Amino acid sequence: MAEENENIKYDEEFITNSQGKKLFTCRWIPKNTEPKALIFVCHGYAVECSITMRETFTRLARAGYGVYGMDYIGHGKSSGLQGYIPNFDDLVGDCSSFFVSVSERAENRNKQRYLLGESMGGAVLLLLHRKQPTYWHGAVLVAPMCKIADEMKPPQFTIPILKGLANIIPTWKIVPTNDVIDLANKNPEKRQEIRNNPYCYKGKPRLKTAEQMLSVSLDLEKHLHEVSLPFLIVHGGDDKVTDPSVSKLLYESASNTDKKFNLYPGMWHALTSAEPPENMDRVFHDIISWLDERTTSVNVRSEMEEKAKHDRIHLSSDIK
Repeated sequence: MAEENENIKYDEEFITNSQGKKLFTCRWIPKNTEPKALIFVCHGYAVECSITMRETFTRLARAGYGVYGMDYIGHGKSSGLQGYIPNFDDLVGDCSSFFVSVSERAENRNKQRYLLGESMGGAVLLLLHRKQPTYWHGAVLVAPMCKIADEMKPPQFTIPILKGLANIIPTWKIVPTNDVIDLANKNPEKRQEIRNNPYCYKGKPRLKTAEQMLSVSLDLEKHLHEVSLPFLIVHGGDDKVTDPSVSKLLYESASNTDKKFNLYPGMWHALTSAEPPENMDRVFHDIISWLDERTTSVNVRSEMEEKAKHDRIHLSSDIK
């Protein structure tokens, strides 16, 4: 399906992963101009790209970027049991295969490649970077799941029991946690939109899903110093879903020097979709400014190199 909106073109299609499962993909691109760069979006747990994250996609596309997303297995319009992540590595592999296939198309090979990950998508982003440390030109992490906040964890004494059960009854929805929709979204209308969206998972976390997310977050927390790509982190100061102190630790620990951490006092977890308009405007301004600083300088340099090449050809021709 394709649809036109303002100066943006939207397309969606299904692809098949290495296990033969159907995965939903979508893109928002500027209509009448070449994208400044490519942005690949990794969405959060239990949500999806085309509806829940429309604001993020359209704002970035209006700013001149080609924006691509994919619903993970068990999420959105993709195949699989809703809300079920049997293996996080497979999920990351699906993203890697799709994102790289888009990047390697002839029309995209000279474009910069950025990742944007929200919440659990931040963990996906960091694992994509670990998989190909030098492939991505930069990343935007929005309230990344480097550590699950204590408010979202089950009682400590139940964790070993739940881990054991995850291998016996992996799909059961019995993990005792607070309602992530209420904790993440400040805007009541956004909460209702998610509850009314049939492509969003609303049940308790499934045992294997919770075990995989906890395992990944613990692993990432131990390897923050290995992060080496340029990045911007944006995180709400009142986030009760992912821990902003660990985002600060990522900023302090990462081995690169091109890094920035913006903490927004009073903002919640869903700071790009469920805050008051003025708060969302501020966050998107910071994200787009950070991207523009990097892509504009590269595009200007490319134009200068192309002009110099053109001038050399003409000079050589004149000499002959």
